[in-house]
Amino acid sequence: MPKLDVLVLTGRTIEQGKGKEMGKLSKVYLDDVVQCNIDPQDMKTLKLKQNTNVKVTTNFGSVVLKAVKSPRAPHPKMIFISYGPWASMISDPRTNGTGMPSLKGIPAEIEPAPNERVLSLQELVNQLKMEA
Repeated sequence: MPKLDVLVLTGRTIEQGKGKEMGKLSKVYLDDVVQCNIDPQDMKTLKLKQNTNVKVTTNFGSVVLKAVKSPRAPHPKMIFISYGPWASMISDPRTNGTGMPSLKGIPAEIEPAPNERVLSLQELVNQLKMEA
């Protein structure tokens, strides 16, 4: 299967904000934080279709997310993931004295993950418990 080296950028989205007002367990919020926005050309390179699963791996962990074509392209070899538990799984936990982890420009590898699924919030928390 094809793989691509990328940089991960994280941040907030309007959809995430709308969902947050309904609660962090709302469908709108959860649907937003499990997406991985990918440049359309990179989706072609990886032979991905909209809403198929991808695995994003960094030095800090890996997570399976839903691939979506980025509405803000072109930005080759850069992916965007909304802040949330799934983004936290692959972010550097060190704060380098700032109190805030680095959430931009995280080197990663992305690949199709057709046989893997996006974990639910409860499954993600259980996975963290098992790793601790």
